[in-house]
Amino acid sequence: MAKQDKDATFVGDSRISAKRIPNIAPSYSDFPGKSEPFWPNFLLKEWMVAAVCLVAFLVLTVSHPSPLTDKANPNDTSFVPLPDWYFLFLYQMLKYPWAAGDWVVLGTVIIPGIAFGALMLAPWLDNSKERRPSKRPVATGLMLTALVGIFYLTWAADHEHSKNHPSNHGGGSSGGSSAAAPAAPADPSFKPEEIWTAQTSCMGCHGKNMEGVAGPNLQKIGSKYDANQIADIIKNGKPPAMPGGLIQDEAEIKKLAEYLASLK
Repeated sequence: MAKQDKDATFVGDSRISAKRIPNIAPSYSDFPGKSEPFWPNFLLKEWMVAAVCLVAFLVLTVSHPSPLTDKANPNDTSFVPLPDWYFLFLYQMLKYPWAAGDWVVLGTVIIPGIAFGALMLAPWLDNSKERRPSKRPVATGLMLTALVGIFYLTWAADHEHSKNHPSNHGGGSSGGSSAAAPAAPADPSFKPEEIWTAQTSCMGCHGKNMEGVAGPNLQKIGSKYDANQIADIIKNGKPPAMPGGLIQDEAEIKKLAEYLASLK
């Protein structure tokens, strides 16, 4: 019998019900060595990995205890507080004029709010199915800009702190020994003049008798700075803790600077 080519024509007919195949997962026995059930095989492996990581982390914390510093001492004016490393970029950003002073709300609320809000809304703001970074220039560019900014600000904060306070750099001390330089000794018999006792905004940090509280001891500040340098610090401040602009009257600044410069 000769073979003949035959064409098959499929005609749709609404009177014939479609055959529905139930959504049942195939048997794992059909794929030996390639698949496994989630419970308990896969989940047990996940728990084993988590347990190993947890034990390793506990061993690390026990073998390398946290380098805690000494107890807080209100008479030690050499300690300079610094936020943890993951907040250093925000700490550094607040040093710039556009994020401090009259614009401090911009640096403390608006910019962080926009950044974290955009991070939370990222799945809805960019719903592209493309996974290659080169095909998503806007999202890739914003993420790289944020990462570069965070890394630079963190480095700048640490570099500036280590430059201005080399004795306090290095994360504190361990084993109960203090790595900070000793506080400047205060002379209990020292009595400041009236020009100082009138500066209530200064006494809050430097003490009623200039012995130093949150700020440094000023009883011998003249041996370190001259009148012009002191006047510049009063006007513009000195990072990281000394703010500027607390005294606005130029004559008062000059008189106070000359008095402080005479304390040697």
